[in-house]
Amino acid sequence: MKRVGRIAKGLALILILLGLTATIVPHYLDRLYYVGPETGHYDGERFFNPDGDADTLRMPTRGGRGGFLWRQLTGDDGRPDWPHAVPVHPSKPEARVTGQRMVATWIGHATVLIQTQGLNILTDPVYAERAGPFGFGPKRVAIPGIAFDDLPRIDVVLVSHNHYDHLDQTTLQRLWRRDRPLIITSLGNDSVIDQVGVPATALDWGREKAIRPGVSVAVTRNHHWGSRWFADRNRALWSSFVVRLPGGNVFFAGDTGMGDGRWPGEAAKLGPVRLALLPIGAFRFVPGQMASGSHIGPPQAVQIFERLGASTAIPIHWGTFRLSYEGYDTPPKLLDAAMRCSRAPGRFMAVRLGEPVEVGPFRAGGAPRTGDAAMRACLDTARVRALR
Repeated sequence: MKRVGRIAKGLALILILLGLTATIVPHYLDRLYYVGPETGHYDGERFFNPDGDADTLRMPTRGGRGGFLWRQLTGDDGRPDWPHAVPVHPSKPEARVTGQRMVATWIGHATVLIQTQGLNILTDPVYAERAGPFGFGPKRVAIPGIAFDDLPRIDVVLVSHNHYDHLDQTTLQRLWRRDRPLIITSLGNDSVIDQVGVPATALDWGREKAIRPGVSVAVTRNHHWGSRWFADRNRALWSSFVVRLPGGNVFFAGDTGMGDGRWPGEAAKLGPVRLALLPIGAFRFVPGQMASGSHIGPPQAVQIFERLGASTAIPIHWGTFRLSYEGYDTPPKLLDAAMRCSRAPGRFMAVRLGEPVEVGPFRAGGAPRTGDAAMRACLDTARVRALR
């Protein structure tokens, strides 16, 4: 009976989507977000990963894209249950944090408030109830760790790419109307943000925007893709960011797969990384999978942490929206196991939603890289194999 209800719900959603497709969608399909000269990652029409796109194009599960969407709608895919809601104790942050003191608060998914040098910096702000268009998409299971009205005045916003769980037009519009922050993103996403009357500064990989003397934001390479609809794939660029600061930089990975694994080293060349914000969730689309082409899992997050030479990392992109098949708390459990396989002197902080954490000063200390084979061998344990 439960299965019949799921199927009926799926059919109803499909009918609604078909109706929307016939009346609303055509205007938005394949919108042209950016026009510019060809580069090593732009062919004059669409952006691409210079280290290859094959791993971001294929569906990592049986039945292709149609089968994946059907199972998403019906919930008929055998994945472990998630809680409908998890307890969160929102906090009210300080108005400003001055000097080299740094405080970071994970608000949810890829949304983090970073306070230092008298600046309030917000990454991929999403306050939507669902991560998708027209009220569809995965539903939030955790309320934001800081209520929107309790956010301090925001000075800088970083937007990594145009997927709905990272670019929320309504949230950006609310922030703009309230605070007039400087919004920095990668090429083409400014067009998406401007659809709701909000200006943004769009930069290519390798470009940098000065905030004030001694503080700047560099847009850096990662390995992902972009789309708001089915036909506008890669019309806008995706990126990570380095916030260059006295006393050590902040690295925000955005949303990324591993790709060639060289891009963390490129970011590290911009200066010592005091804090890295690294995704660890939405990595399992088939049983036993540790990462997809578009998303890193905890083992890859540890490898990126090593390659950045970071002192401290905060795991993000898990536990807010259900985007893939792993269990709710599998990402932090697998991260703990992966960190035990590494000899990196820094640490991932176990951060709760809404908990403001003090980030210590940068401490130099190299560590040998953990290769793929060594990581797989180290994680080949009964405890890890039991994770779903």
